[in-house]
Amino acid sequence: MAKVAEIETAEKEKMRKKVQRIIGHGINCFVNRQLIYNFPEELFADAGILAIEHADFDGIERLALVTGGEIASTFDNPESVKLGHCKLIEEIMIGEDKLIHFSGVEMGQACTIVLRGASFHVLDEAERSLHDALCVLSQTVQDSRVILGGGWPEMLMAKQVDELARRTPGKKSLAIDAFALALRAIPTIIADNAGLDSADLVAQLRADHQDEDTKTGIDVITGAVGNMEKLGIFEAFKVKQAVLLSATEAAEMILRVDEIISCAPRKREDRM
Repeated sequence: MAKVAEIETAEKEKMRKKVQRIIGHGINCFVNRQLIYNFPEELFADAGILAIEHADFDGIERLALVTGGEIASTFDNPESVKLGHCKLIEEIMIGEDKLIHFSGVEMGQACTIVLRGASFHVLDEAERSLHDALCVLSQTVQDSRVILGGGWPEMLMAKQVDELARRTPGKKSLAIDAFALALRAIPTIIADNAGLDSADLVAQLRADHQDEDTKTGIDVITGAVGNMEKLGIFEAFKVKQAVLLSATEAAEMILRVDEIISCAPRKREDRM
């Protein structure tokens, strides 16, 4: 028992020295990726330092980035460690989960989006939609050109393609007609996803786009067609360009494949 007590005392002293080195950095909050035992937690509390344990690995990378600090793996050289700063650290409740909220971060405005849903399917769909929106935003920052949305560019392009098909003789006109039909599928899908009557709305769009200066598209909020410029509905030009090129290349690749050869699986040799 005496030997075990000596080991425990030595371990406590070793932990005390490590905690003192951490306190020597002049911090008031310590975020650790792993477990913090009761004794070092008590030492941090006596020194007036908030100790946070079991921090998320990905989250702490982002936290270090927005607070302007660095992740330290050793505490022997306090002068070489860059500390992060924020104005307020608080524990908040979202639903039944407790979260630690850092506000007023050093490196400008940053935010965390918390998604909640009734099922994993809803959450996955929300995460995918949010990811797509952020990707579009990042591409728009790189290329600031935008066009009207709500199916307006597809209807405009379909009209020009239809005119080209009427001027083209032979079977080529059938392929051009099919391309125009594929373009009009975009506003149809927009209306269907919003639970609207796609046949009526697309027909109304085709009639409106006979006017050269029209800017009408599908307004899913009111369930009717509207002026996309006045409603402020825009799309990134770079994303729209990538969609058209990718879809066209995929269609061309499928058309080039005129035969598919399936190879039977090799029979397993009987080595018995």
